[in-house]
Amino acid sequence: MRPPLLDPLFAPVTSLEGVGPKIAEMLERVVPADIAGREVRIADLLFALPYSIIDRRDRPGIAGSAEGQIVTLEVRVDRHQPPPRGKRNVPYRVFAHDDTGEIALTFFHAKGPWLEKQMPVGEHIVVSGRMEWFNGRPSMVHPDHIALADSPDGLPEIEPVYPLTAGLSGKVMRRAIQQSLARLPELPEWLDANIVRQRTFPTFAAALRLIHNPDGPLDVSPESVAWRRLAYDEFLAGQLSLALVRARTRRLSGRPLAGDGAIVKKVRAALPYSLTRSQEQATQEIFADLARPDRMVRLLQGDVGSGKTVVGLLAMARAVEAGGQAALMAPTEILARQHFATIAPVADKAGMSLAILTGREKGRERAAILEGLRSGTIDIVVGTHALFQEGVEFKDLVLSIVDEQHRFGVHQRLAMTAKGNAPDMLVMTATPIPRTLVLTAFGDMDVSRLTEKPAGRQPIQTVTLPLERIGELVERMAAALADGQKIYWICPLVEESEEIKLMSAEDRYAALQPALGDRVGLVHGRMSGRDKDEAMRAFKSGETRVLVGTTVIEVGVDVPDATIMVIEHAERFGLAQLHQLRGRVGRGDKASTCVLLYKAPLGEVAKARLAILRETEDGFRIAEEDLKLRGEGELMGTKQSGAPGFLVARIEHHVDMLETARDDARLILARDPELQSERGEALRLLLYLFGRDDAVRLLRAG
Repeated sequence: MRPPLLDPLFAPVTSLEGVGPKIAEMLERVVPADIAGREVRIADLLFALPYSIIDRRDRPGIAGSAEGQIVTLEVRVDRHQPPPRGKRNVPYRVFAHDDTGEIALTFFHAKGPWLEKQMPVGEHIVVSGRMEWFNGRPSMVHPDHIALADSPDGLPEIEPVYPLTAGLSGKVMRRAIQQSLARLPELPEWLDANIVRQRTFPTFAAALRLIHNPDGPLDVSPESVAWRRLAYDEFLAGQLSLALVRARTRRLSGRPLAGDGAIVKKVRAALPYSLTRSQEQATQEIFADLARPDRMVRLLQGDVGSGKTVVGLLAMARAVEAGGQAALMAPTEILARQHFATIAPVADKAGMSLAILTGREKGRERAAILEGLRSGTIDIVVGTHALFQEGVEFKDLVLSIVDEQHRFGVHQRLAMTAKGNAPDMLVMTATPIPRTLVLTAFGDMDVSRLTEKPAGRQPIQTVTLPLERIGELVERMAAALADGQKIYWICPLVEESEEIKLMSAEDRYAALQPALGDRVGLVHGRMSGRDKDEAMRAFKSGETRVLVGTTVIEVGVDVPDATIMVIEHAERFGLAQLHQLRGRVGRGDKASTCVLLYKAPLGEVAKARLAILRETEDGFRIAEEDLKLRGEGELMGTKQSGAPGFLVARIEHHVDMLETARDDARLILARDPELQSERGEALRLLLYLFGRDDAVRLLRAG
């Protein structure tokens, strides 16, 4: 139950004066919260913070006002000039002057009587708005504010500027926010007194009031003490909810999984190579977790091609040794089938039974797999999210492995916990995540990192090339094909789009065929599963030697003899994605090349991005640089991916407070695991305010 104290903030915005369903719909587009499936609330509106201010104290006089500048003028009204009768498209003009010159105040579709009342001839008035000059004559179209000079109360001197959408005016937004602020109840302090004192934080309510009623540009900067207070609140809510999830998942205590080592030994013997130092270390960390009675929740981070699948396979072998079943879940069918193909020969030699379950298995085949999982005759199952749907039952699922974590949020982790009897969980990601983001998104997990590439992997040479030189590139590709090499060619789109003039995968496929013949294949996300498989099979077997595609091959596709990766319009991809795509080559023993084709001229960010890729292959460094260039939202994929899309915190400005928030959260739960103390009750309010209701439900008392 939400505490009644918060009811005013959880009321819909339509309860505000002047906000009907139409304006509520516009507000939905500008509030930072992800409000899918519910109406906008007053609390959502309070977190829509201004990004700059308009300073109306600037009064330069008519002649001193520059084009496009927002100014405030004190003028005397000279005359009104309504449009001729019947000419609705001619504006209504009010002429006025000050000591420096004359100005026309211009209004379209205006109501004459109202304007005459607002600006009587002969009166001194104050107007504020954007200055425009036509043919040397000053004009102000639809001033933002008009007030009589002797009662300028109606004119705010400093005005916050909010993100807006078509049809929503700044005035309507400001009025709605001011009404929302008036409903802010007196909330108890949930922060530790020492932290408040050290960082000179205002209260939560005072911070909101200060940012929405700024005295100057500093008040609306993310660096301001008021904004930092709200960011810390949000970090603390996030870290507290992750710590509660962690406590809950550990409390669903797993069971010790200890085997005799026989199957693990067979898996190692079946591998054609020995493990790297960091693979050995990660394996030992996982085995130690599995042997404990507490439930394992571990994140395995490895750069592209660092050999995470093998570590996962050894963990599954240990689970099978201990008499249980294991499941490996991948984000796409291509990747699931590839994991299956990689694991099958080794699992077979080690005597483990393996099955695959995706949306494609139907009828008898599917029924047989489901029966095998239920009876326990299948030891390991590989699949897509179909593994965790209704109707899939395991005899004894003791280990779940999820590949490509960034598509998976805390909610999905909790849903998976419900399958089996709280199985141990290992999450693998090939997107190196900066340490700061590991804290924000995976604070409930222990982390292992794979930092080396398997022996024999060659470095990848990365070059940038403007699109104008594509002819030379195709000639060099023909020579590489004659030399027996294989090539990926990635495009940003599936088919040509009207709005964006980019080469699509289908067009590029058609353009390369005359030069390279029937050695060119095509794969993209809109093809059926079977067609994708066929395209991948033909490329793997060498029937086609150039594979044109979209980013469908971004994750996990493994063709060891592919040595050239061409990425067209590289400036349109994020750093992490470019790094992922580049990692599809350099997987064999031959030297590999990645060609980043770009359309000149490049913007500063795009230039920096491509330069970083030329300099380094270290995914962790690339991820840190990407965070600096783009901020955390985009880095982790879309908002709904369960990534840390913050309401008010900005990682690039507030990262220094993250660890403090994490330590604070852990200390709170160590002292008061059910949040029942006075501060605990206040912290429950914080969790509700930042949309962490799920965490409150995890409390036995909540």
